Amino acid sequence: MTELLKYRGHIRNWKALCEELGIDKTLSREEREKEIIVKGYDKWGYDIPNKIYGMFAFSVKKDDEIYLVRDQFGTKPYYYYITKDNQLLHGTFIKDILDGEGFEKELNEDMLQIYLSLTYVAGEDTFFKGVKKLMPGRYLVFKDGKAEITRYFEPQFHPDNSKSLEEWADEIHDTVLNIMTEVKDEDEVAESFLSGGVDSSYVFALSDAKVADVCGYEDERFDESKLAQKTAELLGKEINTAIISPEMYFAEVPYVMEKMEQPLGDASAIVFSIGCRETSKHTKLCYSGEGSDEFFGGYNMYRNAERYGENLKTFYVGNTNIMKEDEKKELLNTYKEDVLPINLVKDIYERTEGLDPLSKMSDVDIQIWLEGDIYLNVDKMSTATGLEIRMPLTDRRVFDIASRMPSAYKVNETQNKVAFRTAAAKVLPEEIAFRKKLGFIVPIRIWMADDRYNQDVRAKLFSDTSKKFFNPDKVKEIFDSYVGGESDNWRKIWTLYTFLVWYEIYFGAEQN
Repeated sequence: MTELLKYRGHIRNWKALCEELGIDKTLSREEREKEIIVKGYDKWGYDIPNKIYGMFAFSVKKDDEIYLVRDQFGTKPYYYYITKDNQLLHGTFIKDILDGEGFEKELNEDMLQIYLSLTYVAGEDTFFKGVKKLMPGRYLVFKDGKAEITRYFEPQFHPDNSKSLEEWADEIHDTVLNIMTEVKDEDEVAESFLSGGVDSSYVFALSDAKVADVCGYEDERFDESKLAQKTAELLGKEINTAIISPEMYFAEVPYVMEKMEQPLGDASAIVFSIGCRETSKHTKLCYSGEGSDEFFGGYNMYRNAERYGENLKTFYVGNTNIMKEDEKKELLNTYKEDVLPINLVKDIYERTEGLDPLSKMSDVDIQIWLEGDIYLNVDKMSTATGLEIRMPLTDRRVFDIASRMPSAYKVNETQNKVAFRTAAAKVLPEEIAFRKKLGFIVPIRIWMADDRYNQDVRAKLFSDTSKKFFNPDKVKEIFDSYVGGESDNWRKIWTLYTFLVWYEIYFGAEQN
């Protein structure tokens, strides 16, 4: 008998799967998805993830075997830990493991060395020694006290030069239109997150959502909410705006680090958490536009891909790399020469040998950055507030297009995401579809230098806890440089701070 142990996600092609598996389509979503997984596992076994379109992480038990699986891109997390007596602890939250019998809580200090460069937890290891992430596109089979991991999906790129820009745009548009019919049931009501960018604007325009949700700031230099307001007006839809103050932002940090379960130095996570909480007050379902940047060449740095060429494999580890090894040697009390971020992506570069530089950069970001930062943030912060987020652009069918599209239709000298923007222009004004990418702007780099708001930052940076890990003179040097006007150092300060906040939440009691 097959038993569903853990599951979080949303199955998009449920109607076709219910027909194939003989499942009553009138069942509640919870019941039908449980039936799909159980009956699907009985029918297809380990191949079940290849039959599902959507976002998922789940585990089933059959006879004396446990099967854990995570979707192709890692939109939902799954963690596991093998105890000294070879028992498997597992779940979609780390807390499922921390309370388990046989778990021994210990900090994995090696991860700090990686974190200081990337600002997120990359790869299969976590900050809890022995607790592993099941990486995207993989399943784990646990039997007789042993775990075996198999990769069932990996991004592959096979450029097809036979199509024109318009043909690629048509394929993107038709595919996303089809996916939008699957991302919710007829009786569900969804809203949509909206920024000033093309991704969220495109999703909002194609969706049946009548209301958009956006975060903004009083400081107009950082406030994208006005752009979002204009988009909503053009589409004839409504908008809810949450204005975030510095006080609100800093008060949110401990909550985010607790719910994230591991530190995350992405400053936008705090804003996203507030946005999720405000949105959850009037809806329980929301669309978001993650995925297309990595698939279709959305980041400005991608336009430098050809210039980087073969040098990529010596330094490119993903979207962030804020602290070099020489600086970490000076900063960390314990530094290991063999714990290097580049080690996380060596196998990716080996598998992509011969591909063009942009495809290599995309592959790294899809496998490392998306899973470790973007999707983690979306999942943890929405779940904490009881909000469900569905990401129509993160889909195997969308990636299939990107995997075949030549890089020339992704970026050029003046524009990123060319074909995707061309598709979006079918339903959006060109001024929105081709608007320059701004990123998720947060005025933290200004706020953190202000003594009205940075008291906890100062306290944590120069605390006894900080001295356990960091050279206080180096910490002071970085902080003084930042406050003195070296604004680029804000990321380093924020990364140190978020680690220390997280550490005191999860390990503070042990050190007293």
